[in-house]
Amino acid sequence: MPLQTFRYAACGGGNMMLGLSIYFILFNFVFIHGYVTLGKFAFESYNVSLFFSSSTSFIVGFLLNKYIVFTTSYLKGRIQLFRYFLSFSTNLVLNYFLLKLFVKILHMDEFLAQVISTGICVSLAFATQKYFTFKQDTAA
Repeated sequence: MPLQTFRYAACGGGNMMLGLSIYFILFNFVFIHGYVTLGKFAFESYNVSLFFSSSTSFIVGFLLNKYIVFTTSYLKGRIQLFRYFLSFSTNLVLNYFLLKLFVKILHMDEFLAQVISTGICVSLAFATQKYFTFKQDTAA
């Protein structure tokens, strides 16, 4: 296994566990399986938990990928951050719709649905981050 792939798996796995832990705590102990109202809008607690846990995963994930996994990228940090945000946002939207599909249509447990949708998104994220966000010189 290439060192970069190992680092991505280790850092990504740790960040994924952090995100799932935050999701679990928020969903089960803070928002407590109901609806969260923000002004005139009501959101399912599993969706609110997803967005809060994702904000932490965004920051931690970017720092781990920039400074541990993809250290040979020739792109400037602000470009990497912007690209990471685009990649992250795409995965967040995909995760949101997968979560809706699993919970509302397939009637899965919310946490199990989050674990499965996260697994799907992680496989797409590696390719996006390697070939787009933290693009590396092919000679390196």
